[in-house]
Amino acid sequence: MATVHQQADRERLLARIALRFTAITERWLPDAFGFVLVGTFLIVAIGLGTGVPIIGNADPAATSGLGLVDAWGKGFWSLITFTMQMAMIIIGGYAVAVSPPVARLIARLATIVRTPRAAIAFTAAVSMVSSYLNWAFSLVFTAILAREIARVLRGVDYRALGAMAFLGLGTVWAQGLSGSAALQVASAGSSPKAVQDVIAAGRGSGLIPLTDTIFRWQGLVVTAIVFVVAVLVAWLIAPTGAAAKSAADLGVDLHPVRAEESGEQRRPGDWLEHSPVFTILLCLFGLWYLVRYFQHARGGALNALDLNTVNLILILLALLLHWRPAQLVRAVREAAPAASGVLLQFPLYGGIFGMIAYTGLSKTIAGWLVHLTNDTFYPAIIGVYSCVLGVFVPSGGSKWVIEAPYVLEAANQLKVNQGWMVVVYDLGEASANLLQPFWMLPTLAVLGLKARHIMGYTFAMFLVCFPLVLVLVTVFARTLAFP
Repeated sequence: MATVHQQADRERLLARIALRFTAITERWLPDAFGFVLVGTFLIVAIGLGTGVPIIGNADPAATSGLGLVDAWGKGFWSLITFTMQMAMIIIGGYAVAVSPPVARLIARLATIVRTPRAAIAFTAAVSMVSSYLNWAFSLVFTAILAREIARVLRGVDYRALGAMAFLGLGTVWAQGLSGSAALQVASAGSSPKAVQDVIAAGRGSGLIPLTDTIFRWQGLVVTAIVFVVAVLVAWLIAPTGAAAKSAADLGVDLHPVRAEESGEQRRPGDWLEHSPVFTILLCLFGLWYLVRYFQHARGGALNALDLNTVNLILILLALLLHWRPAQLVRAVREAAPAASGVLLQFPLYGGIFGMIAYTGLSKTIAGWLVHLTNDTFYPAIIGVYSCVLGVFVPSGGSKWVIEAPYVLEAANQLKVNQGWMVVVYDLGEASANLLQPFWMLPTLAVLGLKARHIMGYTFAMFLVCFPLVLVLVTVFARTLAFP
């Protein structure tokens, strides 16, 4: 009996901690746009404190040595392609998720769980599994699942549910099949020559295969441990009873996930929009292209699965699932407002990226960390570094290109396994997502929430999972030989 009471006390303690963090974030944390504004001038302050000039080299072709102003301007549009890709992921993912077949699947999944605590743990598990397969689809699919669970299940806390819908992006996504850093170093077409040269200095070949990164048994074990611990924490931090806030309490109006066909009268000229003929033809045309694309991809089909390919697959899948073009048009129109936060804020994050990347500030920060470490603690230090920098420059693929040369060069000097450092970097990068709202924007848009509503729960999850990651990467590093 005492054991049962002690377990209940521990559960209540963790839930109280999460609620305390949530109360703080709801009161003091700015919205996501405010976060990027503060982050911009925080980087300006750090730059000035380390001797970076306001105005420096104004060469538009320069990739380093710029002053803060010019670096900010150079970086502002550096993520414009990525911004469009993310907007299309939101729209395409939403269109797939609200199609009749997927909507029925989500409705069924939402009925699996019967209690609020189980619902929050279940959402966390689905988020991590789906993000392991593909982080882009996970952002939207799990958010819509969370909405549906909140709609059909009484007493579930909508804030905790929303936080767990995002959890995959803060834990295991980078160790999965769409992990950007691991895919880059495995492909000659994706990895810059400067990065390949550093890798070759340690291992003779300029590439690191996936079997040495995300498919290495040590990496798989770390991912599995993080998954189990995160689901357990999700169960324990779930508020119940009077402490739980429903979607209605937060001013969010939930409606069933359905894409019903309009019953309005049609003109003869509307036949094209309501006929499946061109849906079938276009999907066959797109499938033909994808087959050829993957057949001729360098480094294998897995390495060719980039954001453009994911978006094309989502659009074709959405068209097929909606069956009639008019239905897809309606779903896209409904999804477009959810992309507004990405369109506004990603360029500002690009400016932050520019100030860190093009002034040399990134290398300065890394140098501080490397000088403080040795071969034993280097993985943990880089995990911390990747996490800290990821708060301000939340773009794992582009950030890795800049940092990889000196992260891997230091690994060569310290005789630390190169592939393991990619794993460590990815785990730190993912953990940063629990502390800042950049990647939360698509999920928040679908949920109708603000960052402050869920970041108390993501912060509580960070306090458990990130120290665990640091311990695991340090311990498993000792089982690996250089390079």
